[in-house]
Amino acid sequence: MAWELMNEPRCQTDYSGKTVNGWVKEMATFVKSLDRRHLLEIGMEGFYGDTMPKRKQVNPGYQVGTDFISNNLIREIDFTTIHAYPDIWLSGKSDNEQMAFMERWMSSHWNDARRILKKPLVIAEFGKSRKDPGYSLTARDLYMGDVYRDIYRFARTGGTMSGSLVWQLMAEGMDSYHDGYEIILSQNPSTAGIMSRQSHAMTDLSHLFIGPHHAQTSAP
Repeated sequence: MAWELMNEPRCQTDYSGKTVNGWVKEMATFVKSLDRRHLLEIGMEGFYGDTMPKRKQVNPGYQVGTDFISNNLIREIDFTTIHAYPDIWLSGKSDNEQMAFMERWMSSHWNDARRILKKPLVIAEFGKSRKDPGYSLTARDLYMGDVYRDIYRFARTGGTMSGSLVWQLMAEGMDSYHDGYEIILSQNPSTAGIMSRQSHAMTDLSHLFIGPHHAQTSAP
């Protein structure tokens, strides 16, 4: 579907986002010169920079040298992404505090993608690690269910919020790749059920929005 410039680009020597911005412009132009048939996204986590200083309050207490606004305003970038790891970024906080952050993180980027960037948004990575203190399967399922609920609510407005990807699905026998976030559907039927219901719900939404438009544009 799309090319990604880099997984989670960062610049620890320039927190304004300007250095990464120059890199994105150069690389995005280069990739599009090779392939204009596929979509292009950056691979960003979503940290805010200097373009909208007030938005820095949404960051989890620090910056990484990217600017969600200016980086994604680059013409060659087709859609925006964010990653979300409140269990790492807000380590030591309660599940309720981490979920409250997650809701602010998604809502802020959804609003900016819709009103400022005018590009689709994908929650490209989220999950809950079994390495976290107090982890339980029930806690992970509740967290995923709450995140999916918000994603669906945003998507119902008619676009912009285009979906989500968990980190990370694994098949049996891939133990060497486990990082705590792995989800093996055959071993976690409750989680598989949550993901399946979300998939069907989002598919139904896509039919709802695409159907009338397709019928209108196809009419003689």
